[in-house]
Parts: sequence; structure tokens; C-alpha cells
Amino acid sequence: MGLLSVRIGARSSRLSQAQTATVSDLMRRRFGERHALELITVKTLGDRLPPEAKRSRGQAGAKGAFTGDIEALLLKGEIDVAVHSMKDLTSDLTHGLAIGATPPRSDPRDALIASDDKTLETLPKGAKVGTSSLRRKAQLLGMRRDLEVVELHGNVDTRLRTVVGSDQAANHSLDAVVLAVAGLERLGEGARISQTFTIDQMVPAVGQGIIAVQMRRDDKDIARVLSQIDDEATALESSCERAFAQRLGVDCYVPVGGCAKASGAKIRLVGMMANEDGTGMRREAVGGDSSDAISLGTRLAEELLTRGVAS
Repeated sequence: MGLLSVRIGARSSRLSQAQTATVSDLMRRRFGERHALELITVKTLGDRLPPEAKRSRGQAGAKGAFTGDIEALLLKGEIDVAVHSMKDLTSDLTHGLAIGATPPRSDPRDALIASDDKTLETLPKGAKVGTSSLRRKAQLLGMRRDLEVVELHGNVDTRLRTVVGSDQAANHSLDAVVLAVAGLERLGEGARISQTFTIDQMVPAVGQGIIAVQMRRDDKDIARVLSQIDDEATALESSCERAFAQRLGVDCYVPVGGCAKASGAKIRLVGMMANEDGTGMRREAVGGDSSDAISLGTRLAEELLTRGVAS
């Protein structure tokens, strides 16, 4: 393959740029200077909406709000590759597009960031904990009914500044926030973590910790390039989790989580669903051969749908 000029589209946020740097570095290590890489930043709908709109369900928080504008550029041929957080992609991929690569997954777990390194157990009674995720809210309340879970939007830096005791801003209002370990580590903020939840304590979002490198389905040259930075275990985990989400047919306003772990020829998937207030929590797990990753995801979703939330 001769020299390719690869235009990479991504959001301008610090986290998105860190993810894009990961992809670019993998490509350079694999191909050296054989391909010219150009970064094109995109301000998506989720980035453009004012704070008050971001608090309105169905707008910035909706699936596709942070990916739709980038996908449109990809379909028009104005970029060749798009870099997303996998958990931002809809379970049904946009027609004409495909996931060309999933680089090695980062830690999929959730973390608590609190003042004085408090853990969930040592937070004061009635502590205020911020999150924009109903999945996290339900599981937090499932562990501690006394918490006041506050809806919190913004990028990682903005959310970190809300924690009481933070030295980054004067407007402290929360005792703690919950964020993805992967995002914190990619931004060099891992030292801020007070507690890392286990997968069984707080089931992560589908695709959490996975970078999705998207391409046009019929672009064979780009497909050959991206195949060289794809991680097989991550691809299996992603396909299992996405099949789980697709069969559930839910959006980000239902407390649902799913996280798969591939190990050799085997894969295990943990799934959860609950009411928003943390009641009726169901956690189930299924395991089997990695070759059956998609069917395992579908099967676990059907089991949860059949049982529903606990009464």
C-alpha cells in the first residue's frame, strides 16, 4: 500500500483529543511515516448546546449527540476516520459506516472522586454525589439510600472542580463525583481517584473504556490500515456488549449497564438493570466461548427483559 493521507475527525474536548492521540500513536508505531495523518476537530451538537439544554433529556445527553456531526462528515467524505468513545455510539450503527478498529481497552470501571480521599462508605450521611448517568445514580442509591445524587454535566475538568476541597476552583458544591477510570487516566487525573468500584459493585456502561475508530463501510484502503491497530479481545468485548444493548433496545435514560471480559477462548458478560431510584436492581452474568460473544450478549439481555426489575 502506498502513501495515504488519513483525515481523522474527533471532538475538540481534551478527552477526545487524548483518545485521538492514542489512535494516531498506534498508527505511527505501526506504519511510521507511510501515512500522513491530519486531525480535524469537530464541535458536535452536544458541545454546542448551552448548559441549560444539556440538562434536558433527549438533547445533549442523547445517544448520537456527540457523534452525529462527525459521522455526517465521514459519510460526505470530508474525513476518512472518526474517533469516538464507544459508549457514545448508538447500538445500531449509522448506515454506510462501520467500526474499523477498537484499540486495546482501558480500565472499564467507575471511580469515586471525593474530598480527603473518602470512599463511598466514609462519605457523610446525606452526602451530595454528582453524576449525569442514571446507571450510576441507580447503583449509588442501591448501595447507599441516604445519598443525594445530583445531576452533573460538563467535561471531566468541570466535574472535578465541583468537589468540595478542590483547589482548582472556588465553586465547590459536591462531596464527590463518579467518573470513568479510563477518562481520568487518559487525562492524567488518576491520582484524584478515591475509590475504584468493582465491576460487580457498579456495572459500567456498555463500551466504557473502549475507543471506537469508525470508517466508511466501503473504504477498503482505510479498512486495511485500521485492521493493524485493532485489538481482538477488545473487539470481542465490544461486540458482546453492543449486542446486549441492541437487544435491550434502551437508550441512555434507562439505568442499564453491561461489561464483558474476554480471556483467551472464553468471555464473561455482567449486566444490570434497575429503576432510577436504585430499587428493583437485577445483576446477572453469563459466560461462554468467545466465538459466541454476540449470542451471549443477546441471551443476557433477553434474560433481563424476561425477569424485568425486581419487585
